[in-house]
Amino acid sequence: MPCPYDLYLDNALVLTLEPGARPLFPGFVAVAQGRIAQVGEAPPELPRPAAREYLDAAGLLVLPGLVNTHCHAPMVWFRGLADDLSLKDWLTRLIFPAEGRWLTPQRVCLGARLAAAELIRAGITTVADGYFHEEEVRRALAEAGLRAVVAQGVVDFPAPGVPDPKDNLRVAREFMDAGADEPEGLLTSTLFCHSPYTCGPETLTAAKDLTRARGLPFFIHLAETQGEVAECRAKTGLTPARYLDRLGLLDEATVAVHAVWLEPEEVELLALRGVKVSHCPTSNCKLGSGVAPVPDLLAAGVTVGLGTDGAASHNRLDLFSDMALAARLHKVHRRDPTVLPAAQAVALATREGARVLGLEHRVGTLTPGKAADFICLNLRQPHLTPLFDPFSHLVYAARAADVVHVMVNGRWLMKDRRLLTLPWEGLAAAVREEARDLPAFLNRLEQEAKKE
Repeated sequence: MPCPYDLYLDNALVLTLEPGARPLFPGFVAVAQGRIAQVGEAPPELPRPAAREYLDAAGLLVLPGLVNTHCHAPMVWFRGLADDLSLKDWLTRLIFPAEGRWLTPQRVCLGARLAAAELIRAGITTVADGYFHEEEVRRALAEAGLRAVVAQGVVDFPAPGVPDPKDNLRVAREFMDAGADEPEGLLTSTLFCHSPYTCGPETLTAAKDLTRARGLPFFIHLAETQGEVAECRAKTGLTPARYLDRLGLLDEATVAVHAVWLEPEEVELLALRGVKVSHCPTSNCKLGSGVAPVPDLLAAGVTVGLGTDGAASHNRLDLFSDMALAARLHKVHRRDPTVLPAAQAVALATREGARVLGLEHRVGTLTPGKAADFICLNLRQPHLTPLFDPFSHLVYAARAADVVHVMVNGRWLMKDRRLLTLPWEGLAAAVREEARDLPAFLNRLEQEAKKE
Protein backbone atom coordinates (compact mmCIF):
# COMPACT_ATOMS: atom_id res chain seq x y z
CA MET A 1 0.00 0.00 0.00
CA PRO A 2 1.56 3.37 -1.01
CA CYS A 3 2.38 5.87 1.72
CA PRO A 4 0.02 8.86 1.59
CA TYR A 5 2.61 11.17 3.14
CA ASP A 6 6.26 11.90 2.51
CA LEU A 7 6.68 13.30 6.03
CA TYR A 8 4.59 13.10 9.17
CA LEU A 9 5.75 15.41 11.97
CA ASP A 10 3.94 15.18 15.31
CA ASN A 11 3.98 15.99 19.03
CA ALA A 12 4.91 19.60 18.20
CA LEU A 13 3.62 23.00 19.21
CA VAL A 14 2.39 24.30 15.83
CA LEU A 15 1.65 27.86 14.79
CA THR A 16 -0.10 27.95 11.43
CA LEU A 17 -0.07 31.79 11.25
CA GLU A 18 -3.50 31.72 9.65
CA PRO A 19 -5.36 34.83 10.87
CA GLY A 20 -7.00 34.16 14.21
CA ALA A 21 -5.75 30.56 14.47
CA ARG A 22 -4.80 29.27 17.90
CA PRO A 23 -1.61 27.30 18.63
CA LEU A 24 -1.99 23.56 18.03
CA PHE A 25 -0.73 21.12 20.66
CA PRO A 26 0.06 18.33 20.33
CA GLY A 27 0.21 19.32 16.70
CA PHE A 28 1.10 17.52 13.52
CA VAL A 29 2.09 18.53 10.01
CA ALA A 30 1.76 16.07 7.13
CA VAL A 31 3.64 16.70 3.87
CA ALA A 32 3.01 15.15 0.46
CA GLN A 33 4.63 16.02 -2.87
CA GLY A 34 6.21 19.20 -1.55
CA ARG A 35 2.99 20.58 -0.08
CA ILE A 36 1.24 20.75 3.25
CA ALA A 37 -1.29 17.92 3.16
CA GLN A 38 -2.76 18.26 6.63
CA VAL A 39 -2.23 20.26 9.82
CA GLY A 40 -3.98 19.69 13.11
CA GLU A 41 -3.92 18.19 16.58
CA ALA A 42 -3.45 14.50 17.25
CA PRO A 43 -3.11 12.93 20.72
CA PRO A 44 0.14 10.91 20.93
CA GLU A 45 -1.75 7.68 21.72
CA LEU A 46 -3.36 7.67 18.27
CA PRO A 47 -1.58 5.52 15.64
CA ARG A 48 0.46 7.43 13.10
CA PRO A 49 -0.64 7.33 9.45
CA ALA A 50 1.64 5.78 6.86
CA ALA A 51 4.55 8.03 5.84
CA ARG A 52 7.99 7.67 4.30
CA GLU A 53 9.56 9.72 7.11
CA TYR A 54 8.49 10.40 10.67
CA LEU A 55 9.72 13.19 12.91
CA ASP A 56 8.86 13.18 16.60
CA ALA A 57 8.85 16.93 17.19
CA ALA A 58 8.32 16.84 20.96
CA GLY A 59 9.87 19.99 22.41
CA LEU A 60 9.82 21.76 19.04
CA LEU A 61 7.89 24.81 17.89
CA VAL A 62 6.85 24.56 14.23
CA LEU A 63 5.85 27.59 12.16
CA PRO A 64 6.01 28.83 8.57
CA GLY A 65 9.47 29.68 7.30
CA LEU A 66 10.43 33.32 7.69
CA VAL A 67 10.13 35.64 4.67
CA ASN A 68 12.90 38.20 4.16
CA THR A 69 11.41 40.91 1.94
CA HIS A 70 14.67 42.77 1.23
CA CYS A 71 18.24 41.56 0.96
CA HIS A 72 21.46 42.10 -0.98
CA ALA A 73 22.92 38.65 -0.46
CA PRO A 74 26.46 39.13 -1.86
CA MET A 75 27.04 42.08 0.46
CA VAL A 76 28.10 39.56 3.09
CA TRP A 77 31.56 40.29 1.67
CA PHE A 78 31.44 43.77 3.23
CA ARG A 79 30.17 42.75 6.67
CA GLY A 80 31.99 44.81 9.29
CA LEU A 81 34.07 46.77 6.77
CA ALA A 82 31.90 49.87 6.35
CA ASP A 83 30.34 50.49 9.74
CA ASP A 84 29.32 53.66 11.55
CA LEU A 85 28.86 55.85 8.48
CA SER A 86 25.95 57.83 7.07
CA LEU A 87 24.13 56.23 4.16
CA LYS A 88 25.62 58.73 1.68
CA ASP A 89 29.20 58.20 2.86
CA TRP A 90 28.64 54.45 3.21
CA LEU A 91 27.48 54.21 -0.40
CA THR A 92 29.72 56.70 -2.17
CA ARG A 93 32.98 56.27 -0.27
CA LEU A 94 33.02 52.50 0.10
CA ILE A 95 30.16 50.37 -1.16
CA PHE A 96 29.67 51.63 -4.73
CA PRO A 97 33.45 51.79 -5.42
CA ALA A 98 34.02 48.35 -3.89
CA GLU A 99 31.20 46.83 -5.89
CA GLY A 100 32.52 48.35 -9.09
CA ARG A 101 36.18 47.42 -8.63
CA TRP A 102 36.30 44.27 -6.50
CA LEU A 103 33.22 42.23 -7.30
CA THR A 104 33.29 39.63 -10.06
CA PRO A 105 30.61 37.14 -11.11
CA GLN A 106 32.50 34.44 -9.22
CA ARG A 107 32.65 36.52 -6.04
CA VAL A 108 28.96 37.38 -6.32
CA CYS A 109 28.11 33.68 -6.57
CA LEU A 110 30.37 32.71 -3.67
CA GLY A 111 29.01 35.53 -1.52
CA ALA A 112 25.44 34.51 -2.32
CA ARG A 113 26.20 30.92 -1.33
CA LEU A 114 27.55 32.17 2.00
CA ALA A 115 24.44 34.30 2.46
CA ALA A 116 22.25 31.30 1.64
CA ALA A 117 23.90 29.30 4.41
CA GLU A 118 23.23 32.11 6.86
CA LEU A 119 19.63 32.55 5.72
CA ILE A 120 18.86 28.85 6.11
CA ARG A 121 20.41 28.64 9.56
CA ALA A 122 18.32 31.67 10.58
CA GLY A 123 15.07 30.01 9.51
CA ILE A 124 14.55 32.21 6.45
CA THR A 125 13.00 30.09 3.71
CA THR A 126 12.02 32.87 1.28
CA VAL A 127 14.16 35.87 0.36
CA ALA A 128 13.76 38.84 -1.95
CA ASP A 129 17.19 39.74 -3.25
CA GLY A 130 18.33 42.63 -5.41
CA TYR A 131 21.88 43.00 -6.69
CA PHE A 132 24.21 43.06 -9.68
CA HIS A 133 25.30 39.91 -11.52
CA GLU A 134 22.00 38.64 -10.14
CA GLU A 135 22.13 35.60 -12.40
CA GLU A 136 24.90 34.36 -10.09
CA VAL A 137 22.73 35.00 -7.03
CA ARG A 138 19.92 33.09 -8.71
CA ARG A 139 22.28 30.19 -9.33
CA ALA A 140 23.49 30.15 -5.72
CA LEU A 141 20.04 30.35 -4.14
CA ALA A 142 18.75 27.63 -6.46
CA GLU A 143 21.62 25.39 -5.42
CA ALA A 144 20.79 26.04 -1.77
CA GLY A 145 17.12 25.16 -2.34
CA LEU A 146 15.71 28.46 -1.06
CA ARG A 147 12.57 30.11 -2.35
CA ALA A 148 13.49 33.52 -3.74
CA VAL A 149 12.41 36.58 -5.66
CA VAL A 150 15.64 37.58 -7.37
CA ALA A 151 15.93 41.04 -8.92
CA GLN A 152 18.60 42.40 -11.23
CA GLY A 153 19.83 45.75 -9.93
CA VAL A 154 19.37 48.81 -12.14
CA VAL A 155 21.22 52.13 -11.77
CA ASP A 156 22.05 54.92 -14.19
CA PHE A 157 25.82 54.68 -13.79
CA PRO A 158 28.38 51.94 -14.50
CA ALA A 159 27.70 48.89 -12.32
CA PRO A 160 29.11 45.37 -11.96
CA GLY A 161 28.25 43.47 -15.12
CA VAL A 162 26.81 46.59 -16.78
CA PRO A 163 29.73 48.93 -17.55
CA ASP A 164 27.55 51.02 -19.87
CA PRO A 165 24.39 52.19 -18.08
CA LYS A 166 22.64 52.36 -21.44
CA ASP A 167 22.50 48.57 -21.20
CA ASN A 168 20.95 48.40 -17.72
CA LEU A 169 17.40 47.59 -18.84
CA ARG A 170 18.55 45.24 -21.61
CA VAL A 171 20.52 43.24 -19.05
CA ALA A 172 17.55 43.27 -16.66
CA ARG A 173 15.17 42.14 -19.41
CA GLU A 174 17.47 39.27 -20.41
CA PHE A 175 17.79 38.28 -16.76
CA MET A 176 14.00 38.15 -16.35
CA ASP A 177 13.53 36.23 -19.59
CA ALA A 178 16.17 33.66 -18.61
CA GLY A 179 14.38 32.97 -15.33
CA ALA A 180 10.84 32.92 -16.67
CA ASP A 181 10.57 29.14 -16.92
CA GLU A 182 11.98 28.12 -13.53
CA PRO A 183 10.56 24.58 -13.24
CA GLU A 184 9.76 24.13 -9.53
CA GLY A 185 8.25 27.56 -8.89
CA LEU A 186 10.91 28.36 -6.29
CA LEU A 187 12.43 31.34 -8.10
CA THR A 188 10.85 34.51 -9.48
CA SER A 189 13.09 36.75 -11.60
CA THR A 190 12.40 40.47 -11.76
CA LEU A 191 14.27 43.79 -11.40
CA PHE A 192 15.18 46.25 -8.68
CA CYS A 193 15.61 49.95 -9.44
CA HIS A 194 17.98 51.12 -6.76
CA SER A 195 16.29 54.45 -5.97
CA PRO A 196 14.86 57.66 -7.43
CA TYR A 197 18.26 59.33 -6.91
CA THR A 198 20.27 56.72 -8.84
CA CYS A 199 17.75 56.15 -11.65
CA GLY A 200 16.37 58.84 -13.94
CA PRO A 201 12.68 59.11 -14.86
CA GLU A 202 13.13 57.33 -18.20
CA THR A 203 14.82 54.38 -16.52
CA LEU A 204 12.21 54.24 -13.76
CA THR A 205 9.23 54.23 -16.09
CA ALA A 206 10.78 51.80 -18.57
CA ALA A 207 11.74 49.44 -15.75
CA LYS A 208 8.24 49.52 -14.32
CA ASP A 209 6.83 48.83 -17.77
CA LEU A 210 9.02 45.70 -18.00
CA THR A 211 7.78 44.29 -14.71
CA ARG A 212 4.18 45.36 -15.25
CA ALA A 213 4.00 43.62 -18.62
CA ARG A 214 5.19 40.38 -16.99
CA GLY A 215 3.08 40.64 -13.82
CA LEU A 216 6.20 40.81 -11.65
CA PRO A 217 6.96 42.76 -8.47
CA PHE A 218 8.95 45.99 -8.83
CA PHE A 219 11.40 46.86 -6.04
CA ILE A 220 12.81 50.29 -5.18
CA HIS A 221 14.40 52.01 -2.18
CA LEU A 222 12.05 54.83 -1.23
CA ALA A 223 12.42 57.79 1.15
CA GLU A 224 15.16 56.09 3.15
CA THR A 225 16.74 59.32 4.46
CA GLN A 226 15.89 62.96 4.94
CA GLY A 227 18.69 63.79 2.52
CA GLU A 228 17.03 61.72 -0.19
CA VAL A 229 13.76 63.58 0.34
CA ALA A 230 15.47 66.98 0.22
CA GLU A 231 17.37 66.04 -2.95
CA CYS A 232 14.22 64.83 -4.67
CA ARG A 233 12.36 68.00 -3.73
CA ALA A 234 15.20 70.13 -5.10
CA LYS A 235 15.26 68.25 -8.43
CA THR A 236 11.57 67.56 -9.01
CA GLY A 237 9.63 69.76 -6.62
CA LEU A 238 8.13 66.60 -5.13
CA THR A 239 8.86 64.12 -2.35
CA PRO A 240 10.07 60.69 -3.54
CA ALA A 241 6.66 59.03 -3.04
CA ARG A 242 4.79 61.75 -4.90
CA TYR A 243 7.45 61.75 -7.62
CA LEU A 244 7.09 58.01 -8.20
CA ASP A 245 3.32 58.42 -8.21
CA ARG A 246 3.55 61.12 -10.87
CA LEU A 247 5.61 58.70 -12.96
CA GLY A 248 2.92 56.03 -12.55
CA LEU A 249 5.13 53.64 -10.58
CA LEU A 250 2.98 53.16 -7.50
CA ASP A 251 0.65 50.18 -7.67
CA GLU A 252 -0.05 46.86 -5.96
CA ALA A 253 3.04 45.24 -7.49
CA THR A 254 5.46 47.91 -6.22
CA VAL A 255 7.53 47.11 -3.12
CA ALA A 256 8.82 50.26 -1.44
CA VAL A 257 11.88 49.43 0.64
CA HIS A 258 12.55 51.40 3.85
CA ALA A 259 9.78 54.04 3.40
CA VAL A 260 11.10 55.94 6.41
CA TRP A 261 10.39 59.58 5.61
CA LEU A 262 6.75 59.60 4.59
CA GLU A 263 4.29 62.38 5.26
CA PRO A 264 0.86 61.34 6.59
CA GLU A 265 -0.71 62.02 3.18
CA GLU A 266 1.90 59.75 1.58
CA VAL A 267 0.99 56.91 3.92
CA GLU A 268 -2.57 57.24 2.62
CA LEU A 269 -1.23 57.44 -0.95
CA LEU A 270 0.64 54.13 -0.59
CA ALA A 271 -2.50 52.56 0.85
CA LEU A 272 -4.63 53.91 -1.99
CA ARG A 273 -2.26 52.57 -4.64
CA GLY A 274 -1.83 49.19 -2.92
CA VAL A 275 1.94 49.62 -2.57
CA LYS A 276 3.69 47.10 -0.32
CA VAL A 277 6.44 48.10 2.13
CA SER A 278 9.58 46.27 3.24
CA HIS A 279 10.52 47.48 6.71
CA CYS A 280 14.23 47.13 7.55
CA PRO A 281 14.50 48.31 11.16
CA THR A 282 18.06 47.23 11.91
CA SER A 283 19.53 48.76 8.76
CA ASN A 284 17.54 51.95 9.33
CA CYS A 285 18.87 52.20 12.89
CA LYS A 286 22.48 51.36 12.07
CA LEU A 287 22.67 53.91 9.25
CA GLY A 288 20.87 56.50 11.36
CA SER A 289 18.19 56.82 8.69
CA GLY A 290 15.21 57.15 11.02
CA VAL A 291 12.14 55.23 12.15
CA ALA A 292 9.61 54.26 9.52
CA PRO A 293 5.94 55.04 10.32
CA VAL A 294 5.03 51.36 10.43
CA PRO A 295 2.12 51.69 12.88
CA ASP A 296 0.58 54.33 10.60
CA LEU A 297 1.15 52.19 7.51
CA LEU A 298 -0.50 49.20 9.15
CA ALA A 299 -3.41 51.30 10.39
CA ALA A 300 -3.93 52.61 6.84
CA GLY A 301 -4.08 49.05 5.49
CA VAL A 302 -0.64 48.94 3.84
CA THR A 303 0.88 45.46 3.65
CA VAL A 304 4.22 45.49 5.49
CA GLY A 305 6.89 42.81 5.73
CA LEU A 306 10.31 42.67 7.37
CA GLY A 307 13.65 42.81 5.58
CA THR A 308 17.21 42.41 6.76
CA ASP A 309 18.77 44.53 4.00
CA GLY A 310 22.35 43.48 3.21
CA ALA A 311 24.87 42.28 5.75
CA ALA A 312 26.97 45.41 5.19
CA SER A 313 24.27 47.57 6.79
CA HIS A 314 22.75 45.01 9.16
CA ASN A 315 25.69 42.66 9.79
CA ARG A 316 23.33 39.68 10.17
CA LEU A 317 20.79 38.06 7.88
CA ASP A 318 18.56 37.40 10.86
CA LEU A 319 14.84 38.17 10.99
CA PHE A 320 14.59 37.12 14.63
CA SER A 321 16.62 40.18 15.53
CA ASP A 322 14.46 42.31 13.22
CA MET A 323 11.23 41.01 14.79
CA ALA A 324 12.62 41.87 18.22
CA LEU A 325 13.82 45.31 17.18
CA ALA A 326 10.67 46.22 15.25
CA ALA A 327 8.42 45.34 18.19
CA ARG A 328 10.55 47.31 20.66
CA LEU A 329 11.50 50.22 18.41
CA HIS A 330 7.99 51.32 17.57
CA LYS A 331 6.92 51.02 21.20
CA VAL A 332 9.60 53.41 22.40
CA HIS A 333 9.27 55.71 19.39
CA ARG A 334 5.53 56.09 19.98
CA ARG A 335 5.85 55.83 23.77
CA ASP A 336 3.14 53.20 23.60
CA PRO A 337 3.87 49.63 24.74
CA THR A 338 0.79 48.31 22.93
CA VAL A 339 2.16 49.18 19.47
CA LEU A 340 3.16 46.23 17.24
CA PRO A 341 2.42 43.36 19.63
CA ALA A 342 4.36 40.12 19.36
CA ALA A 343 1.81 38.18 17.28
CA GLN A 344 1.72 41.00 14.73
CA ALA A 345 5.53 41.11 14.55
CA VAL A 346 5.61 37.38 13.80
CA ALA A 347 2.97 37.89 11.11
CA LEU A 348 5.15 40.55 9.46
CA ALA A 349 7.99 38.03 9.26
CA THR A 350 5.81 35.28 7.76
CA ARG A 351 2.29 35.74 6.40
CA GLU A 352 2.56 39.46 5.64
CA GLY A 353 6.01 39.11 4.13
CA ALA A 354 4.60 36.57 1.72
CA ARG A 355 1.89 39.07 0.75
CA VAL A 356 4.53 41.76 0.13
CA LEU A 357 6.20 39.46 -2.41
CA GLY A 358 2.95 38.30 -4.00
CA LEU A 359 3.55 34.75 -2.72
CA GLU A 360 0.68 34.48 -0.22
CA HIS A 361 -0.94 31.74 -2.32
CA ARG A 362 2.20 29.60 -1.90
CA VAL A 363 3.75 30.34 1.50
CA GLY A 364 3.40 32.34 4.70
CA THR A 365 0.97 30.05 6.57
CA LEU A 366 0.82 26.33 7.28
CA THR A 367 -2.28 25.76 5.21
CA PRO A 368 -3.13 22.54 3.34
CA GLY A 369 -2.29 23.01 -0.31
CA LYS A 370 0.49 25.53 0.28
CA ALA A 371 4.15 24.67 -0.14
CA ALA A 372 5.80 22.77 2.69
CA ASP A 373 8.03 25.65 3.81
CA PHE A 374 8.44 25.53 7.58
CA ILE A 375 10.96 25.70 10.40
CA CYS A 376 11.33 24.01 13.79
CA LEU A 377 12.74 25.69 16.89
CA ASN A 378 14.10 23.89 19.94
CA LEU A 379 12.06 25.02 22.95
CA ARG A 380 13.99 22.94 25.49
CA GLN A 381 16.42 25.69 26.40
CA PRO A 382 16.77 27.93 29.46
CA HIS A 383 15.86 31.16 27.66
CA LEU A 384 12.65 29.58 26.31
CA THR A 385 11.52 27.96 29.57
CA PRO A 386 8.77 28.14 30.75
CA LEU A 387 6.57 28.88 27.76
CA PHE A 388 3.23 30.65 28.12
CA ASP A 389 2.88 32.50 24.81
CA PRO A 390 4.81 31.18 21.77
CA PHE A 391 4.43 34.48 19.92
CA SER A 392 6.01 36.34 22.80
CA HIS A 393 8.90 33.89 22.91
CA LEU A 394 9.49 34.17 19.16
CA VAL A 395 9.81 37.95 19.32
CA TYR A 396 11.28 38.69 22.75
CA ALA A 397 13.27 35.57 23.68
CA ALA A 398 14.09 33.34 20.70
CA ARG A 399 17.25 33.55 18.59
CA ALA A 400 18.13 32.42 15.09
CA ALA A 401 20.36 29.77 16.65
CA ASP A 402 17.25 28.12 18.10
CA VAL A 403 16.21 26.94 14.62
CA VAL A 404 17.08 23.25 14.29
CA HIS A 405 15.23 22.08 11.14
CA VAL A 406 14.35 23.90 7.92
CA MET A 407 12.20 22.58 5.07
CA VAL A 408 11.44 24.28 1.73
CA ASN A 409 9.05 22.82 -0.83
CA GLY A 410 9.07 19.49 0.99
CA ARG A 411 12.89 19.27 0.99
CA TRP A 412 15.04 19.43 4.09
CA LEU A 413 17.63 22.20 3.80
CA MET A 414 18.80 21.77 7.39
CA LYS A 415 18.39 18.98 9.96
CA ASP A 416 19.69 19.23 13.51
CA ARG A 417 21.52 22.46 12.57
CA ARG A 418 23.42 20.66 9.78
CA LEU A 419 23.18 22.20 6.32
CA LEU A 420 22.16 19.58 3.77
CA THR A 421 22.33 21.51 0.48
CA LEU A 422 25.53 23.49 0.97
CA PRO A 423 29.00 22.09 1.81
CA TRP A 424 29.67 24.42 4.73
CA GLU A 425 33.32 23.62 5.49
CA GLY A 426 34.47 23.96 1.89
CA LEU A 427 32.33 27.05 1.40
CA ALA A 428 33.71 28.74 4.51
CA ALA A 429 37.29 27.99 3.50
CA ALA A 430 36.74 29.42 0.01
CA VAL A 431 35.20 32.61 1.41
CA ARG A 432 38.04 33.16 3.88
CA GLU A 433 40.64 32.71 1.17
CA GLU A 434 38.89 35.04 -1.27
CA ALA A 435 38.41 37.73 1.40
CA ARG A 436 42.05 37.93 2.46
CA ASP A 437 42.83 41.05 0.41
CA LEU A 438 39.48 42.79 0.90
CA PRO A 439 40.26 44.89 4.03
CA ALA A 440 43.40 46.30 2.41
CA PHE A 441 41.47 47.00 -0.78
CA LEU A 442 38.75 48.91 1.07
CA ASN A 443 41.39 50.83 3.02
CA ARG A 444 42.92 51.96 -0.26
CA LEU A 445 39.50 53.09 -1.45
CA GLU A 446 39.01 55.12 1.70
CA GLN A 447 42.41 56.74 1.35
CA GLU A 448 41.68 57.61 -2.25
CA ALA A 449 38.35 59.14 -1.20
CA LYS A 450 40.08 61.32 1.41
CA LYS A 451 42.47 62.71 -1.22
CA GLU A 452 39.64 63.80 -3.50
